[in-house]
Amino acid sequence: MGPAFLLTSLIVVLAPGTGVLYTLAIGLSQGARASLAAAAGCTLGILPAMLAAILGLAALLQASAPAFGLFRILGALYLLWMARAVLRETGALQIASAGTRRRLPRVALAGFALNILNPKLAIFFLAFLPQFVPDGAPAPLARMLGLSAVFMAMTFAVFAGYGALAAQVRRHVAARPAIMAWLRRGFAAAFVLLAARLALATA
Repeated sequence: MGPAFLLTSLIVVLAPGTGVLYTLAIGLSQGARASLAAAAGCTLGILPAMLAAILGLAALLQASAPAFGLFRILGALYLLWMARAVLRETGALQIASAGTRRRLPRVALAGFALNILNPKLAIFFLAFLPQFVPDGAPAPLARMLGLSAVFMAMTFAVFAGYGALAAQVRRHVAARPAIMAWLRRGFAAAFVLLAARLALATA
C-alpha cells in the first residue's frame, strides 16, 4: 500500500457526495452521536459494492444495461424520497431546533441504503482497486480486501469529521428557524441534483 493509494482514496472520500451530504444533514439535525451512526451506515454500505467488484459482479452490472438501469432508477427514487423527507421535516433527516431524535440504527440503515442503491459505487471499485494490485502480486484477493478495508476506515474517519463539524454548527443555527428552513431547502435541492445525476448516468 503506497502513498498514491492513500492520496487518491483521501481525495475520493473528501469529495462531496450522497454520503457526505447525508452525514452533514444528520449532524445538523440530531447531533454528534447520530452523525457517527450515519457515518457508520454509509461506510458499511461500501461493503457490498466492494465485494461485488472483487467477485466480478460489478463487471456484470456494467455489461447489463437493464440491471444497471434498475439500480440507477431505484437509487434516484430513494434520493428523491430523501429530498421530500427533508422538505417535510420527516424521517431520519428531520432538521429542526427541537426535533424528535431518530433511533441510531434507523439513521445508520438509511446511510447504508444510500450506497447499496448506487450502482456507480461498485463500478468505481472495479476500476479503482485493480490499479493498486500489481500484476503477479501474491494473494491479490487478500491485497484487494486490505485496500478496501483501508478505504472504508478512511471513509468512516472523514465522514465522522464532517458530522462532528455539522454538530458544532448546529448549536448556532438550530434555534434560528429561518436558517434551518433554508438548510432544509439546500439539502433537498442537493439530493434532487444527485438523483438527476444518477438517473442520467451511464455504466
